[in-house]
Amino acid sequence: MAIFKTKVTKAAISPQDQPSISAAAGGTFQGNGSGEQSIGEYYSYIQGDMRNRAMRVPTINRARDLIASVVGNTPMKMYRKRWNELDGEMMEEPLAPRSWIAQPDPQLTYATFWSWVFDDLFFFGRAFLWCSSRTEDGMPASFTRLPAAMVNTLDMSGPVFAFGKSDQIYFQGAQIPTEDVVQIIGANQGIIFQSPQVIATSIALEDARLRNSSSALPAGVLRQTSGEPLSGQELSELAQAFEQARRSNQIAAINQFVEWQPTDVDASKMLLSEAAEFQSKEAARMCNIPFFLNGNSVGSYSYQSNQGARQDLYVFAARSYMSVIEQTMSMNSVLPRGTCVKFDVDEYLAEIVNGSEDMADYENEMPQTNPTME
Repeated sequence: MAIFKTKVTKAAISPQDQPSISAAAGGTFQGNGSGEQSIGEYYSYIQGDMRNRAMRVPTINRARDLIASVVGNTPMKMYRKRWNELDGEMMEEPLAPRSWIAQPDPQLTYATFWSWVFDDLFFFGRAFLWCSSRTEDGMPASFTRLPAAMVNTLDMSGPVFAFGKSDQIYFQGAQIPTEDVVQIIGANQGIIFQSPQVIATSIALEDARLRNSSSALPAGVLRQTSGEPLSGQELSELAQAFEQARRSNQIAAINQFVEWQPTDVDASKMLLSEAAEFQSKEAARMCNIPFFLNGNSVGSYSYQSNQGARQDLYVFAARSYMSVIEQTMSMNSVLPRGTCVKFDVDEYLAEIVNGSEDMADYENEMPQTNPTME
């Protein structure tokens, strides 16, 4: 009877009742380790099936690469904030940068690192950076990116994560210390959650275009004109034999009882060109890139300079992502109080006169008026 005298003074959960950790959006557990132990097991890293599926859409692929080129090729600089009593405004004085600003990840280039951080923000709406080393003052000295598709946050169900930072971060199935993770919460919802119908429709349309383009014949009908009526099975076999003959030979033979009647469909209709153009614009709207940068028809716009194209790409598409990166990396958990980092957008927008680009090649190519998203 003594066993019934034991009092329970606090709640407890038995090990078998611990919550199971499922894969993140489009991710699967593949590593030998878990949690912190699996960081750096690059052979098990993935970007996620949902993200890879979206990249099959040409417009999304192009939009991702265009915006990544802005984020990855715009240098980041460090400043000290100081109050100017004369002007009554906060001033930002240039400051010698910390080591991670020039190369956040020792194993990757600056452009590669920030391009793929943007990739996570673009598709999933958030990104995670693991602090791989620290300086003597305890501030981060280097980072490694944790693919968002492999991260779970049990205190946030999503797909909107703009409520605050998570206190329960799981990577490869095990919890990792939150204080060692820099969480970049995007200002935009990840596109794989925004409008899955656009992605699904675009992929279905491309599949239909592939089927039509692989046909050796224009669409048509084999019509029996006389003779003994053929059964459904015989008609199906006749059609297959005719198509097979045309695939392997320039000429297919039919007898006097059969007539070939091609349908009045031109190549543009077979390849669904109008539908593809419309769906491309739908995807461009979702990705917030101007139509002319995606190669879509923009009506009567004329062009003047590459400077305008750079500015439109930055203002319409890249700025929101770059702002959240700047502000997150300027927090007191990353930089000492009173300092901040910013992308040098002016350097990106500046025309390159003596560089690798020849500005003369872009004259009369950019819109004179600001293109609007139709």
